[in-house]
Amino acid sequence: QVQPVESGGGVVQAGDSLRLSCAASGQSFSNYAMGWFRQAPGSVRDLVAAISWHGVNTYYLNAVKGRFTISRDNVKNMVFLQMNSLNPEDTASYYCNAIDYGAGTALSGSWGQGTRVTVST
Repeated sequence: QVQPVESGGGVVQAGDSLRLSCAASGQSFSNYAMGWFRQAPGSVRDLVAAISWHGVNTYYLNAVKGRFTISRDNVKNMVFLQMNSLNPEDTASYYCNAIDYGAGTALSGSWGQGTRVTVST
């Protein structure tokens, strides 16, 4: 089972960039596809980006295509989300988790504390 710890959020201005990191403990990390989700207040948690276990396949929510890039390091058990050209609609708490890549759903109902991203105009 993968236990994620997210970091890298902050308060930025529109147009700025942030790089989120997810440290995932668990001996089988490299066996899992991973995803970044986000949840704004009063909204559901959406899958923003996903990466297959080997890193070859990726998925992006239409709203972030061309601006966000997901990557992983299976040696260090890390997943990253590079976020460029941020806009206020990106304001949310961001979470990572192991996923079913085909379904786009988290494998576990256990979530980390997330990392908060706030984008001001």
